[in-house]
Amino acid sequence: MAAKPSSKAEAWEIFDHIVEAAAPGGEHSNPWVPGSDGQPSFRPDYETLALLLGVPLHLKVGTQTGVPALALDVWLSYELRRAGFGADQVWPRPSNPRVLPAPVAAFVKSLPTAIRANAESHLLSRTSIPGVTSSSASILGKNYLKQVDVIITDWVTGPELLISTKRMDSSYGKNAPNRIEESYGDAKNLRLRHPLAALGFLFGLRSDILEKEPKTAEWLFDLLAKLGREDDAYHSTCLVLMDYSSDPALPTTDEEEPNEGILEPGPQPITDAAEGEIAHLAESTVESIVKALPKVSILEERTPDDLSPARFLTSLITRVLATTPVNMHEEARRRRASILPKKIEA
Repeated sequence: MAAKPSSKAEAWEIFDHIVEAAAPGGEHSNPWVPGSDGQPSFRPDYETLALLLGVPLHLKVGTQTGVPALALDVWLSYELRRAGFGADQVWPRPSNPRVLPAPVAAFVKSLPTAIRANAESHLLSRTSIPGVTSSSASILGKNYLKQVDVIITDWVTGPELLISTKRMDSSYGKNAPNRIEESYGDAKNLRLRHPLAALGFLFGLRSDILEKEPKTAEWLFDLLAKLGREDDAYHSTCLVLMDYSSDPALPTTDEEEPNEGILEPGPQPITDAAEGEIAHLAESTVESIVKALPKVSILEERTPDDLSPARFLTSLITRVLATTPVNMHEEARRRRASILPKKIEA
């Protein structure tokens, strides 16, 4: 009997199905709309986010699996592709391997058909060439390596966008101070080595904190906003308020997120058996799962304006485009400019 696939492998198959359904064949909708000031404003796809957030609830997995926070990473990378950044530019990628330098991906695609399949198979192997594929993306900051969740980077440019994500579904008063303290240190570490990279922090928070611990929520919102205003911290910060019923729910034990320990230089070796693993769920099975996912709502109206996902994505993408020449990220520039009023020739 074949071994049951890991929860992460199963989650990836469902995530991929949701993202593919939202952008069939990689054709993404344009997220830019005119803002109140006439400038482009990013309109997030909250419907897709809600579906992705329902996956860990369906699987009933806790934070130690990495799946709950991974739902946020998958959504952010999907939104960056909607903005016009390439599928191979943004990590995690929409297919395995999830971390792969864009030039390597381009080289593999250029290979003759007869050998391309072997090359792709080798890249997916857990014994693949060290330094090419990776189980996670770690970036060197001023003083130490930091695992970053969503990245735009290249060998030519270095890091252009770095987003860290955290998620908290329970034990708010106990865990919130640790998450904030860690974030301050990580922001300074990355900002000092990569001052031109757009640096962001997204915090996923279950909305029952507003009733259970309103003072903790007020304190947390205030510090998250300040994290995005400090000269040596993040350029922008974000809050995703997730509302879902208590049954089903994520395990309520005080689990810590996975800790990789002291990171070594270079891409991290693929040691997790789930990395590159495929659950091989039938398409009909995945479709049935998606239709029956637990309902999650995003509370936009309860989210402070300066922490909204729309403002967050607008700010970071605008910064990436402002700090690169006009002949780079041309599709992202075209999409953003397409909603601006046309200049009338004299």
